[in-house]
Amino acid sequence: MARRILWASLALTPLVVIARFGFDAGATLLFCLAALALLPLAWLIGEATDHAAEHTGHGVGGFLNASFGNAPELIIAFFAVADGLPNVVRGAIAGSVVSNILLVLGVAMIAGGDGRVDARSLRWQLFAVFGAMILILIPSIPRWTGDPSRHALYVATLPVAAVLLAAYVVITVRNLRIHRAADRKEANEKAWTLRRSLAWLAVATAATAIVSEILVHSLEDFGHAVGLHEFFIAAVIVAIVGNAAEHGGAVVIAHRGNTELATEIAISSSMQVAVFVAPAVALLSWIVGAGLPLSFRVVEVVTMAAAAVFATLVIWDGRSRRWEGFVLVGVYGAVAVAYFLS
Repeated sequence: MARRILWASLALTPLVVIARFGFDAGATLLFCLAALALLPLAWLIGEATDHAAEHTGHGVGGFLNASFGNAPELIIAFFAVADGLPNVVRGAIAGSVVSNILLVLGVAMIAGGDGRVDARSLRWQLFAVFGAMILILIPSIPRWTGDPSRHALYVATLPVAAVLLAAYVVITVRNLRIHRAADRKEANEKAWTLRRSLAWLAVATAATAIVSEILVHSLEDFGHAVGLHEFFIAAVIVAIVGNAAEHGGAVVIAHRGNTELATEIAISSSMQVAVFVAPAVALLSWIVGAGLPLSFRVVEVVTMAAAAVFATLVIWDGRSRRWEGFVLVGVYGAVAVAYFLS
């Protein structure tokens, strides 16, 4: 019954599009409809990834989920750059890194309970996030005493972005090689074919991109209506809601007892945002507007680096424990409060 309801709920996606372009609905209504529409899409991405992982293994499955899940975020970032909202883009990137590491990983551990995680793969990816924060200090430190969007900071961003993208390729290839040897197994006879799984992932990702774009464009008016400032909207609301499909997929998979894949999704997504999405948006931002410097605020850099260090300590022994999940969620709550007060 639950599966039938979720399949039927996918009809919310065309409903959101019709409300936006057919009836020019208000921002609050669009925000609520888009948020609801993302829930069944979250389930579909998780379902398709779980079936794909039956053929590819946990490591590749986590990579696929993170890649498809972050595609809408990349699209959203370009929309925000084109709209002249660089602080929203940087805030959303920081919030996405932190929410994936702390909130998604924590909720996945709570939902999955005690289980095994691939500590070797996760450690490498968390080290990459921390290393990205060190490199990002190059354009970020000068912004703390001046205009965060000045052209000189964009020039300083270009070599940093190039190094991050090169590191992403190296890390991804290395992880896929590790999992290629470790994850070989026979797929469950009830699993979808790999082609069908990838097709549903592509459809769900495209729908998520459309719904997320509508949601983000309604967020500013929604934020003004409820009295929230731009940074909090970007770092918390955009980061969580814009990634709702991916977050939900990890939690659904963890609830089914597959903590290894769920934790891989959470950390892979965070690493991709820090080492791929951020530099890719920076390098390509001139196409849709002024160049986007990776010049983050102090609170953004500190919370991203601290989240990576904290999660590394949690997963170091290769085990997932429910109480550790509660701790991670509690830390994210503290970060959200810091974002609200900053």
